[in-house]
Amino acid sequence: MNNTSPYSASFTACGLQFNEFNLMLPMLLSEDRDALIDKEVNNNNILNINSHKSRYRVIVEYKKRVDAMPADFWSWYQTLDGQAQRIALLYVILKTYRIAFDFHVKATMRKWRSVVQTLAKPDLMMAFSEIAASDDFVDSWADTTKGKVASAYLTILRQVGMLDPFNAQLSPLKAQPQAYAYYLNHGEDWFLEACLLQSYEIEQIKSDLL
Repeated sequence: MNNTSPYSASFTACGLQFNEFNLMLPMLLSEDRDALIDKEVNNNNILNINSHKSRYRVIVEYKKRVDAMPADFWSWYQTLDGQAQRIALLYVILKTYRIAFDFHVKATMRKWRSVVQTLAKPDLMMAFSEIAASDDFVDSWADTTKGKVASAYLTILRQVGMLDPFNAQLSPLKAQPQAYAYYLNHGEDWFLEACLLQSYEIEQIKSDLL
């Protein structure tokens, strides 16, 4: 088994969790992070998660997401409105979890460019087969684990507004040009395509930010 695999199923511990993550963010960015987090794990003042073990797992994933991004990203993030922050959290998740990134490229973006612009669990299971063909660790995952990972990813897309919960229709993530400034300024233009924006829309955003 390939123990150096870049893939992990750990993001099933929590979805986008927009409100909860934002409440925890000052703590996660604090110099006293470890002490503050220990207090939250023990006292449950913010997360309102009954299980001590579940609180710990969620916070571990929050820390991964914060640590995956440089400090200037979080400074910029805190200046954004709600929709732009949701878009930014999708970016963070794609940067933090290789499995989410590959789902996005191998399933979501492919379906968006196809005739039928819907996304469902079977599409992700096909992506799983493609990933597992070159990664023994993912290939070793039980079907139940793969199902949970696929469901967690779909939930995140619904929460960010990219996937309709009723008809599974994909939609682009549109916001004011400033919502995309960080990605363009840091050479992460690919993320605008990942937001399912058309080429002419991306060029217009770039023009507006000049």
